Amino acid sequence: MGELRFIRLGFGPESVEYQEAWDEQRRVHAARFADEAPDTCLLLEHPPVYTAGRRTDPSERPLDGTPVVDVDRGGKITWHGPGQLVGYPIQKLPRPVDVVAHVRRLEEALIRTCAEFGLVTTRVEGRSGVWVLGDPVESRPALGGLSLDFDPRLQDDEFDPRLNGPEYAPSNAGQRREDRKVAAIGIRVAKGVTMHGFALNVNPDNTWFDRIVPCGIRDAGVTSIAHELGRDVTIADVLPVAEKHLRDVLENAELKPREVAKPALA
Repeated sequence: MGELRFIRLGFGPESVEYQEAWDEQRRVHAARFADEAPDTCLLLEHPPVYTAGRRTDPSERPLDGTPVVDVDRGGKITWHGPGQLVGYPIQKLPRPVDVVAHVRRLEEALIRTCAEFGLVTTRVEGRSGVWVLGDPVESRPALGGLSLDFDPRLQDDEFDPRLNGPEYAPSNAGQRREDRKVAAIGIRVAKGVTMHGFALNVNPDNTWFDRIVPCGIRDAGVTSIAHELGRDVTIADVLPVAEKHLRDVLENAELKPREVAKPALA
């Protein structure tokens, strides 16, 4: 890959409304497709906003009528807001596009970013993003006095964690010693060029996630770098570190087209 350009769109009081950032993504995407711009990563904070990917179920949206922006990325519903570093890498990939490899590169850069602050994170099989692992299931405390064998989130199809108190809230997953996501990833590839990207929880108010079923996952939760470390960590602290690791991983990636299985000969 060639050099990756970073554009800091706005943070804190200059945080960028979601629609404005989406419009800018599309503008840069068109320029990258036409080879009128280099690979570019937009970095920013958003004011509080819920966004829903194409696979979001109605049962995962807020119950109180809070507005949700429906977007054209993969994945399900999530929240963006203050204390969260959002990145939109807009890159041209060889065709046929290997979407999974792109997601893995973003995960790797964010895993390295967290490690630089002393936070050990990892991937979880079958679930995109960057995670802090919880205790083994048999070592976790029971919920509401119930054995984990009867965890209603897993046994009752009609159970709704949004209605059942703080012991089931995604923001309290650490207290339950469950797996919790510190960075979410949702992307789209159009005309061979990537859009959307990642959201790294640095020091947000994670109770915003309690109004939804984050990423459609009911048996895990969310966390942040600051919460896990038990000390103040800011966007300003994380921004240059994230840029460094994104640059290192994405610029040095050996991009290859997705392998296509050849049909068997008769």
